[in-house]
Amino acid sequence: MARVVLAKACQLHIAKHGCVRYSTEAQAVMNEAMYEVMTSIHEAGTYKPERVIVTRQAASIRVAGNSNDILNFCANNYLGLSSHPEVVNAAKKALDDYGSGLSSTRFICGTQDIHKELEEKLARFHKREDAILYASCFDANAGIFEALLTPEDAVISDELNHASIIDGIRLCKAQRHRYKHMDVNDLESILKKTQDCRMRMIVTDGVFSMDGDIAPLKELVSLADTYKALLFVDDCHGTGLLGETGRGTEELLGLHGCSDIINSTLGKALGGAAGGYTTGPKPLIDMLRQKSRPYLFSNTLPPPVVASASKVLDMITDDPSLVSQLAKNTKHFRDRMTAAGFTIWGKGHPICPVMFGDASLARMFSEEMLKRGVFVIGFSFPVVPKGKARIRVQISAAHSEEEIERCVEAFIETGKELKVI
Repeated sequence: MARVVLAKACQLHIAKHGCVRYSTEAQAVMNEAMYEVMTSIHEAGTYKPERVIVTRQAASIRVAGNSNDILNFCANNYLGLSSHPEVVNAAKKALDDYGSGLSSTRFICGTQDIHKELEEKLARFHKREDAILYASCFDANAGIFEALLTPEDAVISDELNHASIIDGIRLCKAQRHRYKHMDVNDLESILKKTQDCRMRMIVTDGVFSMDGDIAPLKELVSLADTYKALLFVDDCHGTGLLGETGRGTEELLGLHGCSDIINSTLGKALGGAAGGYTTGPKPLIDMLRQKSRPYLFSNTLPPPVVASASKVLDMITDDPSLVSQLAKNTKHFRDRMTAAGFTIWGKGHPICPVMFGDASLARMFSEEMLKRGVFVIGFSFPVVPKGKARIRVQISAAHSEEEIERCVEAFIETGKELKVI
């Protein structure tokens, strides 16, 4: 009966909107299945509504249905450069000079000189031999493991690695192992058991995006050297913002050059538009250009995106003051929130998870914060483990001290009202 009702609903939609294809029984089955999925999501309290921003990305924004300015503390715009005039002008110039896109893949007719220039610039920034651009770091992670690893190899991944790493590893035919989060003893036990493999790769996020944890690279490097394994680091939340000059987790920990392969993004600190990349040894990059499926079968990164990221790299290379300003802002927020009685996870990273535990409390808290003019998002299962719901605050170099104070005061007012502190 439900299928019949859904089929009729589809027919009404088609009649109203002029769709060509009439509803079929197969569509009705699909709709019923999707209804069950959405019902379970709502019942679990994990539905994720999207607030519509009607301004450019910035420290202060406006959202649809609200004419007031709102402080934005939930973006990956770490350096505040996504709408910087120099970055926007670089994108506009590239649009005029090179067009909106290539309408093709890189190896057919989709490589321009600015793509090669950005790859060279990224390799120099990371002090590697070469780099290869992708449409996103999700694509970079989807493209490396399948191309590089064979059934004779093993990949050993931190259990809390980003979803794109997990999905990329699923595509390869190597032995797949997971070690407990940042547990080097568990990792070593797996390395010992896989010594017969041709090649082994330790895989970790540089910074874990939900917790603000920084990977124990020193210990991972030691294990990689001892057991002759490769070390792969996804540094999306480190590139451009960690270390004295923004060169990421390696620089922060005084271990520059320790990773065999780095995957990262242009979509956070480096302009915030889109795009990802792999950087490492030239033979690896050459191979990826020939075998990496997301590279071979996806359109080229649009010229305005390339130009904006290239401009950001120039800016932070010439003047790393935004990196130090971000570190200052992060310390200020963390110190003030801890003194107020909140539990903040992570160590010194601008990802500042404010822990609540209860999913409904975190969601309610974020709604109350919006009423006070602060845009933050509550995270709960399945995005984070059950019982570890939190609001993930993200600090930007663009936030003023006064704006950080307003955010902290809103947390304190809401915390007292909801009896959190």
